[in-house]
Amino acid sequence: MSTYRDVAHRGSARATVLRTVGTRERRSHLSAPRVPTVGIDIGGTKVMAGVVDADGQILERIKTETPDKSKSAKVVEDTITELVLDLSDRHDVHAVGIGAAGWVDADRSRVLFAPHLAWRNEPLRDALEARLAVPVMVDNDANTAAWAEWRFGAGRGEDHLVMITLGTGIGGAILEDGQVKRGKYGVAGEFGHMQVVPGGHRCPCGNRGCWEQYSSGNALVREARELAAADSPVAHDIIERVKGSVPDITGPLITELAREGDAMCVELLQDIGQWLGVGIANLAAALDPSCFVIGGGVSAADDLLIVPARDAFKRHLTGRGYRPEARIAKAQLGPEAGMVGAADLARLVARRFRRANRRRVERHERYERYAQAIRTGTLPFSGAVADGTETEPTPREP
Repeated sequence: MSTYRDVAHRGSARATVLRTVGTRERRSHLSAPRVPTVGIDIGGTKVMAGVVDADGQILERIKTETPDKSKSAKVVEDTITELVLDLSDRHDVHAVGIGAAGWVDADRSRVLFAPHLAWRNEPLRDALEARLAVPVMVDNDANTAAWAEWRFGAGRGEDHLVMITLGTGIGGAILEDGQVKRGKYGVAGEFGHMQVVPGGHRCPCGNRGCWEQYSSGNALVREARELAAADSPVAHDIIERVKGSVPDITGPLITELAREGDAMCVELLQDIGQWLGVGIANLAAALDPSCFVIGGGVSAADDLLIVPARDAFKRHLTGRGYRPEARIAKAQLGPEAGMVGAADLARLVARRFRRANRRRVERHERYERYAQAIRTGTLPFSGAVADGTETEPTPREP
């Protein structure tokens, strides 16, 4: 849509504002228009935007740094708008989907809280629709990632799926019968804040013993830094790698050393994996899904993490040996999952947008036919009006 930039700057025209997206997503996505849409994944460090086709293929991707959370909400909206306008110069974009790292309300219109941004009860959908002149869909980034894995990745063919995203903390999402379960208030899936160790490590959420304090990127780095700071003999290799600078120890570095066979790093990933398996067993007792998909940056450790997680899951599963066991799979779409899922969910909105556009075109065509009839004197009666409706016919004078 080559006129997006002009429309956004004029502010004189905008798309139909869609207040909700239909909940029958399983059926709806099959009949959604096969048109390009933009997906945007907003994390704590970067904003990634991409044009995605109906088969989940990324046609083009661009990214930029996430504005500092101390800046106003408008700065983030400016960043999103510029990315979308940039992509729309080269692609015919029909809708925009946002996957935000934060709590999104049940109507998918407001970001209630985002820990890395200045969003507090922010009406993001309406603000962006007013600037972009296309429909906008907003959802939690774990929900959009889970949708992408169900549609195109590790969760294809599953009717009951739970996704767990291991990054700085733990996020998650639930899909049942092809529908994302968002809860009454839109904030379901915050698995990372289940208490697994009463009185355990303090969590930034304010509680103690949350799951993400034992199985996440933060937990992995914390344990490695504590060993390095104590000058533990088992941390010799990693201390040498960072030249004694403990703050330079990161999750990717630990994974790299583990792949090279460093015993401490392998053990740390096993510990994270075992805690992951404990949490999955708890979720299986509550939700009984057929599949758990493990995503997020920490999942890059592959079998170093997944194998101990499967072992711990089998040991802690309620009714083990007497019930079917859910499949545990690594996510396939990598860091693009949230972006791809947001774009695909936005395609459901694009269908309604196209219908509204078609009705506007039909009204315009009827008006043109009426105007032509007036000019040529072929109007059969005077009761016709410009929008195509008719009143009682009035006989024409001879």
